[in-house]
Amino acid sequence: MTLTKADVERILRERFKEGFFKLKELPQPATFKDMERGARRIVQAIQRQERIAIVGDYDVDGVVATALMEEFFDHIGYPIQVAIPNRFHDGYGLSPAIIERLEADLIITVDNGIGAHEAAAYCAQQGIDLIITDHHTPAATLPEAYAIINPKQDGCSFRHKEICGAQVAWFLIGQLKRELGLQLHMGSLLDLLALAIVADIMPLRHINRPLLQAGLRAMEQSQRPAISFLRSILKKRSFTSEDLAFGIAPVLNSAGRMADASLALAFLRSKSHLEASIHYSKLLALNSQRKAEERRVFQESLEFVDERRVIVSVGEDWNQGVVGIVAAQLADRFKRPAIVLTQTHEGHLKGSGRSVGDVDLYHLLDGSRDLLLGFGGHKKAAGLSLEAANLEALRTRLHHLAANLPQEAFESEEEILGELPLTQVDWELIKILDTFAPYGESNPMPKFLAKGVEVLNWRNVGEQGEHLLLTLRQGGATFRGIWFRSSKIPGKERIDIVYYPARNEFNETMTIQLFITQILE
Repeated sequence: MTLTKADVERILRERFKEGFFKLKELPQPATFKDMERGARRIVQAIQRQERIAIVGDYDVDGVVATALMEEFFDHIGYPIQVAIPNRFHDGYGLSPAIIERLEADLIITVDNGIGAHEAAAYCAQQGIDLIITDHHTPAATLPEAYAIINPKQDGCSFRHKEICGAQVAWFLIGQLKRELGLQLHMGSLLDLLALAIVADIMPLRHINRPLLQAGLRAMEQSQRPAISFLRSILKKRSFTSEDLAFGIAPVLNSAGRMADASLALAFLRSKSHLEASIHYSKLLALNSQRKAEERRVFQESLEFVDERRVIVSVGEDWNQGVVGIVAAQLADRFKRPAIVLTQTHEGHLKGSGRSVGDVDLYHLLDGSRDLLLGFGGHKKAAGLSLEAANLEALRTRLHHLAANLPQEAFESEEEILGELPLTQVDWELIKILDTFAPYGESNPMPKFLAKGVEVLNWRNVGEQGEHLLLTLRQGGATFRGIWFRSSKIPGKERIDIVYYPARNEFNETMTIQLFITQILE
């Protein structure tokens, strides 16, 4: 149907029948299982001058969670050790090898640990207390730890289960603030927290929405050198969730994907613009390497796409840091869950998977656990490892498990709202869209159809000419349009497009730009 701006507002309002949550409605940290127990043990360690170590993760969520904890201990002037596992040398999460490198009486994990049974047992042997803070789905048996703070564990009364690891750490800081009677403004940490919420693809409903909104506002005024540097280098006065998802998060993630995530942590913790610029230039170089490797692995992965319901591709020399990105690209193109694996030095296969629609990837892997050396993650994304001899059996098992699911489960929720002529696109429409922002997981950016759009001109842009920039006109309304990750040339002068309009800020000039997701010729 052909929509008006009033129709758009009505349809979007239907998404939020539960209403809009506000920051003042956030649950208390103590509603997490083990939150009070864990916080009191940390306070005890501070009072006794014990050695405390934080162990994070190499993605943006883990790096932000680590930065938040490090900033908290800096705030109270208490020295700690910080470790982020190296993807290539250490693997994922807490391990006995990492524990051996630390001199700690108390270890606190952030964004990992819920599957660290061996490491937890080693901590117990060494007389080290372990507090696990995580958000990934627990297995039936939990590690033996002093405290486990995870909203998804049985018996946890925290109402909102779909939050990221950095949010769990943020709530822990809130409880520590209360236990220690500190004058700490929790809002001062939201500029970093926003990065994690978006990068870890959290559903932008319930408490995630107001936390992200507040974080985006905080980024506009933040004096944190890393954030103010991003404003200057990206020429942004304000940020959207799309800016974070497609502009900032991939650059930060490149450190853990291509080298060591400590570089991303150093950037976020920069003490000056100069320090931030030095770290950021290194991140940009790694990001360029990441893009090149990603293109290679994607092309080589295409040969593994067949009729099975789950794509499983494998390479001998693929960089472990890009397999998750490539899995996401395969899932997006073929509308099926995808797993991308590479060989390790031990001869095993290790990789990442991404899902589509309502397909629960963690559940599929759980049904294949007898074929795996290990796995972890959640509904949309997971990591796994297995013996090479089990590869074909895994492909078959996943296909059969997924074949039992209805086709609707594979369909993306990012549907087209309806036909919206370009003459309806103006600042009033942008204001309506802003009312229901931020957009992302569980609140997809509204997409519209425009038919018979005239192509005035076009050209390829990007490092490899991988994007298409067009000038489009319909009914007297003219806009610039950008189609990311497509160098497909329009085959005729008039085309049908699927698009969404958004602000485009460049050199302090604000315009409306069309972001094209499909060209229907």
